[in-house]
Amino acid sequence: MAGALIVTACAPQPKSSAVVDSVAVDSGADASGTLRVPANYRDTYQYLGTWAVADDKAAGSKEMHIVYASPGAAAGHRATGKFPDGATLVKEVFEATTGPMTTGTVSHTKTLKGWFVMVKDSKNSHPDNKLWGEGWGWAWFDQGAPTKTTSTDYKTDCLTCHVPAKATDWTYVEGYPVLKK
Repeated sequence: MAGALIVTACAPQPKSSAVVDSVAVDSGADASGTLRVPANYRDTYQYLGTWAVADDKAAGSKEMHIVYASPGAAAGHRATGKFPDGATLVKEVFEATTGPMTTGTVSHTKTLKGWFVMVKDSKNSHPDNKLWGEGWGWAWFDQGAPTKTTSTDYKTDCLTCHVPAKATDWTYVEGYPVLKK
């Protein structure tokens, strides 16, 4: 799976939800380590940034990756340079389309392809679960199936794309202006 990774915060033994300002916030993980796309993340998570993946054959972008972080994740990262345990990142992956507009040639989202979810867990709370390791829970979800991951092992399905970001806790933080102090 190509693209940027979005990670959200959750506790090492994550609860399925928390309450922030009287609104339930879904972490995307349960206590057993089962991952899913968090419900209502667009309403309760903070927008981190968008990545445009260039089209290899034409001008413009072939994909847009829009990343959100669970409440407190960005503030925790600004304070320490790392996402806190329990932080959850959600990356929406869209097919993009490019065309003329009054402002010039523009790429924008077209069709949702799926989501990538990461949950911070530095304590390795789920050592027997193949979707958890390197301090994170990792999973891809196809559009239309936000509770059923197609990932089977983070080492082969997820980690290879994140090797260049190992020094920044396996996340591509340079594209997220809200993380800068």
